Amino acid sequence: MASKLIAVVAGVGPGTGAAVVRKFAATYPVVLLARTPDSFSQLADEINGNGGKALGIPTDVSDAKSVKSAFSKIESEFGKDFGLAAAIFNASGGFVRKPFLELTEEEFVSSWNVSAKGAFLFSQATLPYLLKATSSSKHPPTIIFTGATASIKGSAQMSSFATGKWALRSLSQSLAREFGPQGVHVSHAIIDGVIDIPRTKEWLKDAGPDAKISPEGIADSYWHLHTQPKTTFTWEIDIRPGVEKW
Repeated sequence: MASKLIAVVAGVGPGTGAAVVRKFAATYPVVLLARTPDSFSQLADEINGNGGKALGIPTDVSDAKSVKSAFSKIESEFGKDFGLAAAIFNASGGFVRKPFLELTEEEFVSSWNVSAKGAFLFSQATLPYLLKATSSSKHPPTIIFTGATASIKGSAQMSSFATGKWALRSLSQSLAREFGPQGVHVSHAIIDGVIDIPRTKEWLKDAGPDAKISPEGIADSYWHLHTQPKTTFTWEIDIRPGVEKW
């Protein structure tokens, strides 16, 4: 049994990651993982300044030593008896739109390393702490993987990104079937559309005010998944604007 419950989010940035962190920080201490401190420092300061608890750790999820080091730091901060109420894998990489015959091995592997290998390393690191929390967490301990349109549709010139995202989806399905009976809720979210973040400000300007996905809406959906009882686990959810063609 875990004496303290926390949440960890891998892949913290200005969009989905930040929104998910804020949502879960309202209930749990949160750990923010990203490659560089620039991605999480301001957000961690915001949460700590508002009376919450946030710990940011520079982490490369595709590197086993980096992931192991991150969880050693988490143990140092929260003690060895902590458990995970929630673990969210929002990391992504290798978004390359390029004709297949022009694709380099490095470009192809960049997506696989983050979406597939990274999810594997993150899952192996978090699942023992999720299992530890099954008897003490108000809601079923939850691990959520952020997918994309490419998780189910390999579009032309998107072979690198799609390969990594398909692998992520299949891993999450396998984990759901193995760990659901043990009380851990495993979910995969297909984010099918453009997320409304500063980088996409000029995108879809003529499509209307509801053409992009709200990061806060995604975070609300993730919280809903986390609070589902064992009798109604959802493995996969797809999220898109009402105007999105699918």
